[in-house]
Amino acid sequence: MANILMVVSAADSLTMRDGSEHPTGYWAEELVVSHQTLRNAGHTVHIATPGGAKPTVDQVSLAAESAGGEDRADSFRTYISEIDAELSAPLALADVELSGYDAIVMPGGHGPMADLYRDADLGRLLTAANADGKVIAPFCHGPAGLLSATDDAGTFAFAGRRLTVFTNEEELGGGTGPNTPWFVEDVLKEKGAVVENAAAWSSHVVRDGNLISGQNPQSSEDVAKEVLNALAG
Repeated sequence: MANILMVVSAADSLTMRDGSEHPTGYWAEELVVSHQTLRNAGHTVHIATPGGAKPTVDQVSLAAESAGGEDRADSFRTYISEIDAELSAPLALADVELSGYDAIVMPGGHGPMADLYRDADLGRLLTAANADGKVIAPFCHGPAGLLSATDDAGTFAFAGRRLTVFTNEEELGGGTGPNTPWFVEDVLKEKGAVVENAAAWSSHVVRDGNLISGQNPQSSEDVAKEVLNALAG
């Protein structure tokens, strides 16, 4: 069985284009579905955040209309409660030794746009994991975290790699809208990633070698299943 590092944003707000603060955090469906799928397959999942801070769930993601109904929202709340001990005492990214892990999984929510995209410790881990061919699996806004893997010369570790991410269309139509401070899709393209998106709000997974990415919350389970396939070798 594999050891999986799940990197989660520790941010609880995002500074918007107009300077206002927008409450945020991790998206419940993305963390819950991926964590549950990987754990139920028998793998060990360790949660890590910047500074070892307890991550905040985006409350919007627990609303029935966002979760796909009240029953699903309740199931997300229940699972988050069940793993509260893990969420309350995550590893600090600065203390993580990559040698102990077979894969890095990064769920989204808007939180990664506030901290993970520029976290030097995450950048170190991702660069080393990529060099070692270890599975790296960000999805929805999680691919913002890939931007941390940029060296002092501005070289992006994932330039030329195929991936998908929460699209501009999805951001404008169902995300934070025109007040979004920056668009992850655009910046990844500017850095040299080859972004391959599908229809808005449809599950879409792109695999390029060890890099597995998903477009949106609807992709959570399919990303986790592709990680399982990759770990099975």
